[in-house]
Amino acid sequence: MARYRFHCTNGLECVFDARGREVRASSRLVERARQVAADVRQSLANRTDWAEWRVTVHDLTGRRVLVQPFEPARDRVKVAA
Repeated sequence: MARYRFHCTNGLECVFDARGREVRASSRLVERARQVAADVRQSLANRTDWAEWRVTVHDLTGRRVLVQPFEPARDRVKVAA
């Protein structure tokens, strides 16, 4: 099991993960990054535009191992008619 940090940013603002989280397999990083994005979206609920936000995942040496864009909130997705 390895520890990773899940930082969130839109290029101007950042939400840093100082403690990190244990992940059993690197194949689960995308799933965990999506959960982190959902948590950040919920904690900063006054925001409406998440288009530029990303989760950047780093190992404890600081090496970036994944960049995962925030997915649109399911209840806010608009379908073009």
